[in-house]
Amino acid sequence: MTDLVQNAAGDLAADSSRKDHPMWSSRLAFILAASGSAVGLGNIWKFPYITGENGGGAFVLVYLLCIALIGIPIMIAEVAIGRRGGRSPINSMRQLAQRDGLSKRWVWIGGMGMLASFLILSFYSVIGGWALSYVGNAAQGAFVGADSDTIGAMFGGLLADPIALLLWHSVFMLLVIIIVARGLSSGMEKAINILMPLLFVLLLVMVGYAMNTGNFAQGFSFLFQPDFSKLTTEGVLTALGHAFFTLSLGMGVMMAYGSYLPKKVSIVKTAVTVSVVDTAVALLAGLAIFPLVFANGLEAGAGPGLIFQTLPLAFGQMSGGVLFGSLFFALLVVAAVTSAISLLEPVVEWLEEQKGISRFGGTLIGGISIWALGILTILSLNQWSDVYPLGMFERFEGKTFFDLFDYVTANLMMPLGGLAIALFVGWFMSKQAGENELDLGNGAGYRLFMFVLRYITPAAVLVVFIYNLA
Repeated sequence: MTDLVQNAAGDLAADSSRKDHPMWSSRLAFILAASGSAVGLGNIWKFPYITGENGGGAFVLVYLLCIALIGIPIMIAEVAIGRRGGRSPINSMRQLAQRDGLSKRWVWIGGMGMLASFLILSFYSVIGGWALSYVGNAAQGAFVGADSDTIGAMFGGLLADPIALLLWHSVFMLLVIIIVARGLSSGMEKAINILMPLLFVLLLVMVGYAMNTGNFAQGFSFLFQPDFSKLTTEGVLTALGHAFFTLSLGMGVMMAYGSYLPKKVSIVKTAVTVSVVDTAVALLAGLAIFPLVFANGLEAGAGPGLIFQTLPLAFGQMSGGVLFGSLFFALLVVAAVTSAISLLEPVVEWLEEQKGISRFGGTLIGGISIWALGILTILSLNQWSDVYPLGMFERFEGKTFFDLFDYVTANLMMPLGGLAIALFVGWFMSKQAGENELDLGNGAGYRLFMFVLRYITPAAVLVVFIYNLA
């Protein structure tokens, strides 16, 4: 009875505190925003090349299974924490821990997630700048008739030029700052309502182009015809890891977005929808890219250079390559911006709450700080390419600032954050709170979800975490 009274009082306090907190205008607005966060460079840049490296269809099948067993449960848990706390990731965790009589040390989950988003955006913005640069290159016909050496020299020249990288990094961050500074409804929601439909239109145009210009049958077969002889243990673990990271989990983003989610919206249905949209974009990106790769006799497993070196070569050899090359890199920019918006939001939300800073001031402080940190990534690609700040430790030997930021966030902070979120909601948050937020009742659906969240999801994340460390 005492627990019921405490939770009821907590719910009343939370509802009261949310009255001055902005909300998404609709379930669709949240789906578009969360999908925009999840859909980014990971879908259009990373997913195709890791699929190419790991044999295609069998890897895709494992990836889909991992989305269901890892991605969706952690997303549901993270959004539930954000909505129940009604504040930034740090303050949401603080409120929930206090409400359920738990240790205040749980606050570190929100703090680590916010720090991860800060670090990730610092180098993500640099990569977004590459895409901006390539829109101009494609539009000017720089790829037309170019051979692989010319394309490689173009990309290498960009990375070797700190001034050019700084310019494009600055333009990208300025776009993100302008959108976030305008607030939830006037800035983020309005921008996402334009950018996400635009992303889908551009993606479908590219798929249509691939169907008519590329080797679509071979590309389709490569993606959807499993050949388990090509799947390795490392491929399975890569699928596990990417399923976790592609949904923007463990970095405070879904907590921040969840804090703006109205109570009447179903978290479970919405999280499943976001996961389906994110996966559909990744598969459509594969259908847009692989037919062009195969039609031009290029290598599907070309690695990270698939987008910035292999595809420009394909566009340069095809009719309409100038137009569709420009559209493709515009698509990449749109995907990067929608994710970058979400990465800046947890920092801004916390500055507003904790320091009493206005939305505009918080965005400037957070955005400029992240922009400044991004300069370390820029320099590590050229003038500081032989600077290894933690090189005295064997694990970090040979890692530049860029490598360190990527390694620490992807291999340490995000898995630990996701694991802690699953454990907190699965084992420590009150049962009544879980039932109220998830709206699955007390039947088989709720029990099945809690079983997956308590046992299967943490075990899978631990496997990825230990593998990455080893």
